[in-house]
Amino acid sequence: MTFSLHPSYDDPRTAELVGRLRDYLGGELADYEREHGLTDSSRLTRADLEPVWRRSIELGFYGIHLPKEHGGQDLTFSQLAALKEELGASGRVLSHSVLGDMGGPLRAGDILKHATQHQLDTYLLPLIRGERACCFSLTETDAGSDVRSMRTVAVPDGDGYRLTGHKVFSSAGPFADFAIVVARMAGTGEAEGDKPSFSAFLVDLDSPGCRVEDGVTPMSGEHIESDIVLDDCYVPAANLMGAEGDGMRIALGRVTTNRLLHCPTILGLTRRALDLTLQRARTRKVAGGRPLISLQAIQHKLAGMATDFYAARSMTYAALKALDEGRDVRTEAFMCKLFVAESCFRILDEAVQIHGKEGLTQGNEVEFMFRKVRMFRVLTGTSEIQRNGIAKMLAAGA
Repeated sequence: MTFSLHPSYDDPRTAELVGRLRDYLGGELADYEREHGLTDSSRLTRADLEPVWRRSIELGFYGIHLPKEHGGQDLTFSQLAALKEELGASGRVLSHSVLGDMGGPLRAGDILKHATQHQLDTYLLPLIRGERACCFSLTETDAGSDVRSMRTVAVPDGDGYRLTGHKVFSSAGPFADFAIVVARMAGTGEAEGDKPSFSAFLVDLDSPGCRVEDGVTPMSGEHIESDIVLDDCYVPAANLMGAEGDGMRIALGRVTTNRLLHCPTILGLTRRALDLTLQRARTRKVAGGRPLISLQAIQHKLAGMATDFYAARSMTYAALKALDEGRDVRTEAFMCKLFVAESCFRILDEAVQIHGKEGLTQGNEVEFMFRKVRMFRVLTGTSEIQRNGIAKMLAAGA
């Protein structure tokens, strides 16, 4: 893999998909966002998103990662990563809705293989068609990295269950129709040494006893989070995913893959920041009328930024290639998440520095990207958690 801020691909299929996606992101979608005045801090509604879902379906991007029997194109992980990188590099507000990451099939993840025919027909196939939207509700205020300390409880009740608890950070919650909720089975994990049992449920968000509340606004300023509050909410047995006790396996079953696939989006965003910073350095004049990039101090910063980016991107795609080959990449996934989070943050920090006062100004794209990348050092597993995972694999002889 060679260094480029505008990468090309030897694989003809990847090259064709990336080319079409770039055209859509920089053309139709950019025009749509301008016409509707959408920014990163806009409160998005279904009315904003549904036209993007429909158009993305027409273009073949929505759910493109899915197997062909569900309307997808059976992409490899490397091919999907290339598309996710372009989304990050596009600067588009609604880029997360093109492949279905925000409330769509990419958000639902790998749960299709756990679904009954009823669950497919009622929830997941309409999701793939852009008729419904979902959120994933696992995290709680005191159950983040340690998800097994969750307090949301499912109590069997006749031919169903009653759920009570409070979920936070449910991305896509503001415009979702249903949630994939993981809850602890009542009566498990309460006594000393008793192992808790978790189950996963499909919960209609308009059910009695379920309400969707505004979530906190993250430092990125995006309004995409909700709290899901369950108060004796009845869920029919037909909405249980898998068997009782399968909840954590379903929720975390693709954790290695997901950990890796979060990286290309951040790499794309960082690629854009580096490109913008180069443009700034070439056009900004300093004393004597020389461009900023003529200063050796700035040249050294840019050299370090580009090198960090190349290293982070190379290791990510190397791990994805190994995953495509069916190899165990748990250690590499920890390493990629850690290195991408930390190195991309350093790159964005330097980008802000080179932009000067403009880089500190809200509304400046680099300032927004700095906040977004800073979050990645915590979200989807903190850097400390990644280091723990690497150390554990090393101790086990990986």
